Amino acid sequence: MLAQVRLCSQSLMPDGDVRLDGVMERVEAELFTDGGNDAVVRLPGRRFPGVLIQGDSLHILRSNLAEVMEACERGELADAQESAGLLLAGIDAVLTRYTAALEEHGIPRPY
Repeated sequence: MLAQVRLCSQSLMPDGDVRLDGVMERVEAELFTDGGNDAVVRLPGRRFPGVLIQGDSLHILRSNLAEVMEACERGELADAQESAGLLLAGIDAVLTRYTAALEEHGIPRPY
């Protein structure tokens, strides 16, 4: 699946959602996966797609990493290792989705 998506406030925000005020640039982007919380998207001028992570999902990632740091600071290495393992599994899932989208469209990995 590869879709051309026009990114702008009217097309992305249904009624009732928070609207952003101020300057906004409208662009067309290529969508390589479904929208979801970790959509694979290529913006204009970029050679490789990236992953669009929703703000709430980004906050969860940050909170999970903070848990690892706090456990380390308390010297609770088993807890830190467990939390880090869960965080790594989540990031691996996003990376797997990204890699699959690239392979499906014949795009080499940027790494």
